[in-house]
Amino acid sequence: MAKAAQIFRCGECGWTTPKWVGRCGECQAWGTVEAAGAPRVDTVAAGPVAEAARPIAAVGLEVARSRPTGVGEFDRALGGGLVQGAVILLAGEPGVGKSTLLLDVSARWAHEAGRALYVTGEESAAQVRLRAERTGALADHLFLTAETDLSAVLGHVDAVQPSLIVLDSVQTVSNPAADGAAGGVTQVREVAAAMIRVAKERGIATILVGHVTKDGSIAGPRVLEHLVDVVLHFEGDRHSRLRLVRTVKNRYGPADEVGCFDLTDSGISSLADPTGLFLSRHATPVPGTCITVTLEGRRPLLGEIQALVATSALATPRRANSGLDSSRVAMVLAVLERRGNVRLSSSDVYTSTVGGAKLSEPAADLAMMLAVASAASGRPLPPALTALGEVGLAGEIRRVTGLQRRLAEAERMGFTTALVPADPGPVPAGIKIIEVADVGQALAAADGRPS
Repeated sequence: MAKAAQIFRCGECGWTTPKWVGRCGECQAWGTVEAAGAPRVDTVAAGPVAEAARPIAAVGLEVARSRPTGVGEFDRALGGGLVQGAVILLAGEPGVGKSTLLLDVSARWAHEAGRALYVTGEESAAQVRLRAERTGALADHLFLTAETDLSAVLGHVDAVQPSLIVLDSVQTVSNPAADGAAGGVTQVREVAAAMIRVAKERGIATILVGHVTKDGSIAGPRVLEHLVDVVLHFEGDRHSRLRLVRTVKNRYGPADEVGCFDLTDSGISSLADPTGLFLSRHATPVPGTCITVTLEGRRPLLGEIQALVATSALATPRRANSGLDSSRVAMVLAVLERRGNVRLSSSDVYTSTVGGAKLSEPAADLAMMLAVASAASGRPLPPALTALGEVGLAGEIRRVTGLQRRLAEAERMGFTTALVPADPGPVPAGIKIIEVADVGQALAAADGRPS
């Protein structure tokens, strides 16, 4: 008989080819094409079913009920808590605090809900024990093991019978029966599939820790994000205490929630109101500062933009920024000079945010423009003023989403005046609204002059 032809398949997108290539012809990923064996042409016959199909109204809801973990901001990002049988993928850069957070979640779960199994493949059990003692994450029903073999991990699951499993991380565990080294595309797919199968069959909430690549995406096959129920990104600057858990995918709740945490030497704690971290306090008004309200998921947060304009000694003036989108800063500076008649072509312009916040949405354009204009003129803005709006190339001020929620947060934090685009709709009664249609009106209103 003729030998069956060999095929190769991409681990990222499933593209097949009759010969091996280094780069996938469909998704253009490097090193993801592997041998997949001969193509199968067998037909699939009908077989026994695990459970008979029922009318949708007869399906019970108790299995999909979430249980709080005890960490408020983590529950907020999950949409209320952990669901029985749910598989969560938490990814983040090295040293951002993933293990510290999940150790705290496991300890609180062990105190309140049931047994928790923490599997570490990156550290020894003694190292994790030292961190747990330092952060106060010790619990009688929290079991700890250091394993990198998938069969050993499954054996611990059979012995402990936990209701929560934390696998730190999925890239360090390998299946001896699969090809490739730990962390490879095949190994990550096999380990994740085995943990997902155990979680679904036994109703165990499972959290998988994932590594990230240089560009910030999750390492491993893209299919991993499709298989799990929830995908969370753990973000934070090494020089800042603030940490954010951002929901990217959630089958049990909203996919745009954000949880805020404060990382200290004694552990990690939830921040129900993190606005104070993004504002600075001045005894007297200072030129070049303006407050805006940004939306992190559904949560409104106040952010402060600072600007400094200085005479340049270079042929090409410098443009430096921190925490802001460089392309948007360049666009706003061009609109301010052309439409607002503020001369910046011979000056160095420095822009920054306070507290390590990252403001990339268009709603911060108006506050950025007013901060630069204030720094150029040397006149401070009113201390209780906030600005919300997108700046267009024609000099118009455009509306932004969630304006009512932003204004309500500004009023709660004590701001009395807000510069907003025209026709803002219903607004809170405790804040004065100044509608501006273009750059000229915005600059005049900020200076207290008639437009």
